[in-house]
Amino acid sequence: MTDGATHALQSRLSLAQWLSPGFPVSAYAYSHGLEQAIAAEQIRDAASLTTWLEGLLSMGSCQTDGVLVARAAAGDPPEPLAEVAEALATSAERWTETRDQGAAFIQTTNALCAEQLPPLPYPVAVGIRARSLGLPPEEVVALYLQAFLGGLVSGAVRLIPLGQTEGQQVSQALHPVISAEATRLAELPLAEIATSALQGDLAAMAHETQDVRIFRT
Repeated sequence: MTDGATHALQSRLSLAQWLSPGFPVSAYAYSHGLEQAIAAEQIRDAASLTTWLEGLLSMGSCQTDGVLVARAAAGDPPEPLAEVAEALATSAERWTETRDQGAAFIQTTNALCAEQLPPLPYPVAVGIRARSLGLPPEEVVALYLQAFLGGLVSGAVRLIPLGQTEGQQVSQALHPVISAEATRLAELPLAEIATSALQGDLAAMAHETQDVRIFRT
């Protein structure tokens, strides 16, 4: 194996580690409004869960996160990206989710990497750390989106509930959409960042006053 191939492999292992369920960002504690949507019976089974997650991918928060990851990885200054991330958080819980996961991600990667970074919103933090890996932006965005949606599928398996195999089938069904969106978002300029998944946003807002809840968001 050449030095270049070895470096690329090690870079992919680093990214996989940072985005794994075992990395201490407490991803298991956040449902991104999914808990409210399930309580309201908007999501009842694997089919409706897939539709909901496809909406996040093609119209919702995955759009904004994907652009922020890509722009951060491409070398854009972090401060303006962090301001955009806060401005595009459509509820208090959405901001808490991205802020706290980002702070936890930075705290741990500061112990693993030479460059020390201040707390940043989660997609911005991941993108900046990915700069040193030398991986294609669409690959970084794709793996970020897969990890993000995988956490939501894991929550849905417990909440609906779904069987583990059915949950994996949902995750696999999202691969073509993740691939297509990651390729598109990696090239999208910051000026074109947008989101329009109103049901997802309203579910996240309603979760803030939900009487019985397991997840923080």
